[in-house]
Amino acid sequence: MNINQPNQPRKDDAVLGGKTFQPRNAAVLGGIQGVKARLNPANSIEVKIAALKDALNYGEAGLEIVIQAWQENPLIEIKFAAYQLLKERDEPQIKSILSHFNCDICEDNFDVITVNRRGLEISRQKHSAYGFKEDIGNGIILEMVYIPGGTFTMGSPTTEAKNYDEEKPQHRVTIQPFFMGKYTATQAQWKAVAQLPKIERDLYLHPSRFKGDNRPVECVLWRDAVEFCARLSKKTGRNYRLPSEAEWEYACRAGTTTAFHFGETITTDLANYDGNFTYADAPKSKRRGETTDVGSYPPNGFGLYEMHGNVWEWCADPWHESYNGAPTDGRVWDEKNNNNRDQNSVDLLVMSRNDDRRRLLRGGSWVVDPRDCRSAFRNHYAPDTRVVNYGFRFVCVWLRGPNSP
Repeated sequence: MNINQPNQPRKDDAVLGGKTFQPRNAAVLGGIQGVKARLNPANSIEVKIAALKDALNYGEAGLEIVIQAWQENPLIEIKFAAYQLLKERDEPQIKSILSHFNCDICEDNFDVITVNRRGLEISRQKHSAYGFKEDIGNGIILEMVYIPGGTFTMGSPTTEAKNYDEEKPQHRVTIQPFFMGKYTATQAQWKAVAQLPKIERDLYLHPSRFKGDNRPVECVLWRDAVEFCARLSKKTGRNYRLPSEAEWEYACRAGTTTAFHFGETITTDLANYDGNFTYADAPKSKRRGETTDVGSYPPNGFGLYEMHGNVWEWCADPWHESYNGAPTDGRVWDEKNNNNRDQNSVDLLVMSRNDDRRRLLRGGSWVVDPRDCRSAFRNHYAPDTRVVNYGFRFVCVWLRGPNSP
């Protein structure tokens, strides 16, 4: 093989001749064309990752394929593999590309716990998740988890114990991929962002009652949370915002259909709520009476922590009394503003200046009955409500390819 002709196969490459169609399940094609063929969307993740590694054997042409995979491929697994390969390169062009994104793609491995009606563990499975970390200054890190797209059933079935009418009718919703905070916003993150330049409104540096850098920030108005996301977006150049209600429930369930992502109930070993109350056949337990550090309890199947309990989480949507007429594409349900899923936080701030409609809260908190911590439960309050158990979690939509929704 001539090293100046990277499109030609190497000595040991298997080559298909002429216009012969590729055999089903064929393992190898040679040269750059072979690498491109293995990156076909129909192939498995493992085949695509192996192709990226092989691409670097073909000089500049192969390197361009890896760069393109990092910048344009909609699959986070492929982006992650490309990123890892590019990080090992010394070319100034590559260093410039990576520094432009100013964050680190990462992988997390964890156990996912499932319990029965009595709250007893019945399974523990290994899971992994991809995401990125971003330093927003003074060593304060944001950890974002990739939430793959998919379709799920939103709301509660009539057979779910202690359900409410406003959780119905159940309906199918298709969600596009996005990133979500691994944890609720912490007090350290809040303080860092609250010191950034004001966009629409002032933010208190220390609003929380229960102090601690790694505890969730609370006593946060909905408008404060939107201001936080707007400042963070301006700081990073990425679109951070509050999740839509549909995105939140999809992320919370992580593929489950039970009342909680842990299964048919929860216990105070799994979440921070008022243990004087029970759900299903779980026993009573202790009431902590305050927030706990983020990451204190086991994650769900997407690698998100404390989706049940600790603090309520604001969503972008205004309140609707049922799901009649709800969007089926995961957008913020806001007819007044065209149900715009990808509106940025600055737009949301401007649109909500004189908008006093109640806003959604999800997930329950340290002070409530486990019934109100269910994946389907919907809470709502005025956007200027400041309560000791109200916090938020933000999402981001910055790593999509040009052909992605």
